[in-house]
Amino acid sequence: MKKQENTQVQTQSWQSLAFVWAGAMICVPSLMIGGTLVSGMSFMESLFVGFIGYALIVLLMVLQGMQGADLHRPTVSMASQVFGKTGSQKVISIILMIACLGWFGIQANVCGQAFTTFLSMYEIQFPVQISSLIWGVIMLVSALYGIKFLNILNYVAVPILVATCIYGVFVSINDSQTASIFSYQGTGEVDIMSGLAITIGSFALGAVIAGDYSQYSASRKDVVKAATLGILPAGVLMIAVGAILTITAGTADIAEVFMNIGSPILGVVALILATWTTNAVNAFSGGLALINVFDIPKEKEKIAVGISGGIGTVLAVVGILNYFVPIMSILSAMVPAVAGVMIASYWIVQKGDPAQWSPVEGVNWLGIISWLIGAVIAVIPVGLSFFPSLPQLPNQPLIGIVLSFISYLIGSRFLGNQESRQAINSEELGE
Repeated sequence: MKKQENTQVQTQSWQSLAFVWAGAMICVPSLMIGGTLVSGMSFMESLFVGFIGYALIVLLMVLQGMQGADLHRPTVSMASQVFGKTGSQKVISIILMIACLGWFGIQANVCGQAFTTFLSMYEIQFPVQISSLIWGVIMLVSALYGIKFLNILNYVAVPILVATCIYGVFVSINDSQTASIFSYQGTGEVDIMSGLAITIGSFALGAVIAGDYSQYSASRKDVVKAATLGILPAGVLMIAVGAILTITAGTADIAEVFMNIGSPILGVVALILATWTTNAVNAFSGGLALINVFDIPKEKEKIAVGISGGIGTVLAVVGILNYFVPIMSILSAMVPAVAGVMIASYWIVQKGDPAQWSPVEGVNWLGIISWLIGAVIAVIPVGLSFFPSLPQLPNQPLIGIVLSFISYLIGSRFLGNQESRQAINSEELGE
């Protein structure tokens, strides 16, 4: 049966996979992370924190991606063992849906602010809310045309953004500013642990669903090479560019930074294209997740994409960009816990042997509860940060994945083998 399912394996080179992951890193939120990090620490500390954060992401991607390459299955299918078929469909899809909707809102808001700032340079007053609404709708409509259109748009946008970033760094730095960049010390409230949480949160979802992209890879080595060379160089580069532009422009508002790099038209075009390509994918992926969560018929896919993009546009209009840091912190707390459970199951319990993997019907409550333990405990410090009057706890970005990992191992030790774990699924409990 598995051979029949895997007739199209080994069709993607590691270079192709690395390009996909690098393209995902070259986006406006990556620049925003650089600006956010440097607002609270030095330039070199920002690079160090960004490198460590993305290195941890690469580790998760490798473990998740190699599992995808072994089983030749997407993440939701791989998770059908550890969460059960129903549990994986709902848990993974809900997380994906929330993340996609949030990212759509953030990117549309960035685009709206950039366009409003651009018009103001020519003394045209245009509300950010309306600008975000217009661009959100444009991005949504493009998503309805499908992936082929998005790929074409991506080939145009990414090189323009990279060229604009490099140009922006050159025109914003002079001889006297070079020393000031390396001696810069931020005065914000972002410390090293918060910076790690923000960095990890920015691509935590990508790490968890790495199997979606690596399921057609030829070997585990290809996954390692693609993740390492696709994520680390591009990620650190974008953090460095975002930090430098923020220091030289004197603001963490990335839209304003681009308006001041010497060519406002080039800046706004790059920003719009970069957010447009990523957001169309967010709307499309969010729509697919919506289909899984609510069991919407496949033929109504475009309606689901429209609903997903519509919700994201509303989030942009209400100014979700103002909550960029807490959103990243929440995602960094809850999303990695999914990988913690999957890694414990496949790499420890099953010893990385594909032959020991098999799906579980219904809901595997051991996996669900293990994930909840890590996710809930990890999100507590983030929740407390919204209430300064309450006692605060340090934000430990990896606590969720560690607790979920340990919880699953302890639970599996008590419950025994695969057949024992299957016995607690919801169907056998009569649900």
